[in-house]
Amino acid sequence: MWGTEGTRRHARGQGGIIGGMQPTRPGRPDPRAQAQQAQLAAAMSGAVDLAAVKARSDAAARAQAAPPPNATAPAGAPGAAVVDVTEETFQSEVLDRSFQVPVVLDLWAEWCGPCKQLSPVLERLAGEGGGSWVLAKVDVDANPALAQGLRVQGIPAVKAVWQGQLVAEFTGAIPEDQARQFVAELVRATTGGGVPGEGEAAEPEAEDPRLDAAEAALEQGDLAGAEAAYQAILDVEPDHPVAGLALRQVQLFQRAEAAGPDALALADAAPEDVAAQTRAADFLLGMGDIEGAFARLVDTVRRTAGDDRDAARQHLVELFAVVGDDDPRVAAARRQLMIALY
Repeated sequence: MWGTEGTRRHARGQGGIIGGMQPTRPGRPDPRAQAQQAQLAAAMSGAVDLAAVKARSDAAARAQAAPPPNATAPAGAPGAAVVDVTEETFQSEVLDRSFQVPVVLDLWAEWCGPCKQLSPVLERLAGEGGGSWVLAKVDVDANPALAQGLRVQGIPAVKAVWQGQLVAEFTGAIPEDQARQFVAELVRATTGGGVPGEGEAAEPEAEDPRLDAAEAALEQGDLAGAEAAYQAILDVEPDHPVAGLALRQVQLFQRAEAAGPDALALADAAPEDVAAQTRAADFLLGMGDIEGAFARLVDTVRRTAGDDRDAARQHLVELFAVVGDDDPRVAAARRQLMIALY
């Protein structure tokens, strides 16, 4: 359990909680978070194969020279949002292009009835995407080597590629709302951006003096007082650009403190207890173990079904919001969540 002094350190952003993040106003740089990201990048760069680095570097250079995706370009034209791909064009249209934007492969055949249901949906979503992603259509009958290389077991098959790597996939026709969600999650997880129509980024807000009371409570280690102050703002202005996120962060601190160090042992003893897993994830996140918190819930999603699976997924998405989409660990966990779901 943190105790008063531990809570005060975390409220001030001095205790390592969530990579040094604290529930306060945007626009204030966090050098510790920047240092962590630099360390992560350095660790990754030391772990890759040099030949792979060269191949990826060449692909990235070709992608930089290629025209950017353009939703207004006709299908098949350079930079089009929807392209037909063959074995000869796979390198340029899929692998190279994936260094610009995520590429979604639609593997289909003329005789496939479900393909004729899914393909028009994907094509329409790609057109609406405004160049934020590219749909690459592959006729598996005309390109058997591609189908074999991509390990296609059935069609329609959809596979997402980002920076030359397969990051998500599913098989079979799905409803449009699920396809839309798949694409939106893909774009957020890879580029950190959004798909047109999914909500625009808010303009920076002016300083709000009502936040002072909440931040003063945090300085004193008074989580209940901070929660009440943020909630009072939301009662008057439900869409306040800062108070909503700050309130979720404070509530995370409270849940982590309430869960206590026994949460991990209890969760390990009851792997099918979703509530125990979410409490353990809260505790891990409160202690600054972001990867551990995310991994626990991704594993829970993977091994559960129905309402339990949805509860674990929703809690994980809430933790993504607490940490923030700018954190590279959120993007990595989103990719793992997509794989677990599809």
